[in-house]
Amino acid sequence: MAKLDSLKPLNVFKYFEEICNIPHGSENMNAISEYCVKFAENHSLKYIRDDANNVIIFKSATAGYENAEPVILQGHLDMVCQKTEESNIDFMKDGLDLFIDGDFVKARNTTLGADNGIAVAMILAILESDEISHPEIQAVFTTDEEIGMIGAGKLDMSVLTAKKMINLDAEEDDAITVSCAGGSDFKAVIPVNRVKQTGTKITVTLKGLKGGHSGVEIDKGRVNADILAGRFLNHMSNISDFDIIAINGGNKGNAIPNLCRVELCVKNPDTFIKNAEMYLEIVKKEIGERENNFAPMIEIGEKAEYEVLHSDLREKLIFTLVCVPNGIVEMSAEIKNLVETSLNLGVLCTETDKITLLFTLRSNKKSALRFLEEKLKTFFKAIPCKIYTSGHYPPWEFKEDSILQEVYKEVYKDICGFEPKVEAIHAGLECGIFTSAIKGLDCIAIGPMLYDVHTVNEKLSISSVEKIFNVLISLLKKCK
Repeated sequence: MAKLDSLKPLNVFKYFEEICNIPHGSENMNAISEYCVKFAENHSLKYIRDDANNVIIFKSATAGYENAEPVILQGHLDMVCQKTEESNIDFMKDGLDLFIDGDFVKARNTTLGADNGIAVAMILAILESDEISHPEIQAVFTTDEEIGMIGAGKLDMSVLTAKKMINLDAEEDDAITVSCAGGSDFKAVIPVNRVKQTGTKITVTLKGLKGGHSGVEIDKGRVNADILAGRFLNHMSNISDFDIIAINGGNKGNAIPNLCRVELCVKNPDTFIKNAEMYLEIVKKEIGERENNFAPMIEIGEKAEYEVLHSDLREKLIFTLVCVPNGIVEMSAEIKNLVETSLNLGVLCTETDKITLLFTLRSNKKSALRFLEEKLKTFFKAIPCKIYTSGHYPPWEFKEDSILQEVYKEVYKDICGFEPKVEAIHAGLECGIFTSAIKGLDCIAIGPMLYDVHTVNEKLSISSVEKIFNVLISLLKKCK
């Protein structure tokens, strides 16, 4: 482990290092929750720990702030666990191997978990300090945010009396986030009827696409490999004879698939391959500017008898992949360049007896999200299948009369010399759950510069932490 306790400000990096030494991946929350409880006990602070391992720590107002309204400081305890092939870490029991590289803190061969460990560390440093002026603080540490905001969804909000909340789960230090998307998962499971067919197995792999986060990158023009597979199959069905053995692409609903593999049974492989190569070359030229690493591959297998999808199901599957809504549905009329509503086919999985399609739906408006679900349900009435919806979380809608936004912009400008950008994001934050549960809650999201989160290249800017921490403590002083 690196020794970070000498880094400014206060004890922020000391606490961050302690957090990183505790296993705290999603669904492994007990130890980090216990750490927060011990912190509260060691500092004689009142706390609540619930059955979901959420922890709320209360600290009384400092002198001169006794009559000020309380403020919620909020971050989540879990991290996304990813590692390189070379790493032998066991995320269930091992801590991270931190090191300093110039202005950055990194973790060797793993994710860093600065999303959202640095938020927890900053809040603990404020709770510990006797030097910072502030109203009553209600520090809320939630669990399993990365797998559906589960902890926040189970939190008893009635114990919170504050009407102002500062979420520390943003990743750009020159911006203030004021709205985020809500979302849900939509799954269609199509029963499979197979027949036997003799032919040559041809495997077409559409690979080399960029993929990415289905919220953050949905407006970047990145090609969805599953949808592209539908386009390819539709074209080939008009000029060649084939049957589908299997089609598989993507493994997470909230990620744009960068690869899809189609296994086919073909009667005339030479003609099929010639036509397929010609069409894939056309597609490659079409999308080359935005997908410059697209590298489709065609492999020839053996001639044999295969169990393939019934021809009726083959046509319905191709229809689905060609015609189902995907990508941007609506842009915001209120906030410039904000994607308001979108969906992403993130998983397409063929098994012996079923085909599963998993979509992640997002919208910054509740009514639009509900309609998108209704639209998909209506679409899939044309396909005999079972529909499942889950993982619902509400959007955080923009609050025009936010006092907290204005105070933050004023404080930020005093310290940094310019006003922060005001942003809405097309991804989920726990702010949506809190604002839905606490009537009249005035909420903002801020944070230091994080790069490549959820990847083994994740890094945290040291100078940015100091900057945002100074802005945060100045903001608390203004909350009278």
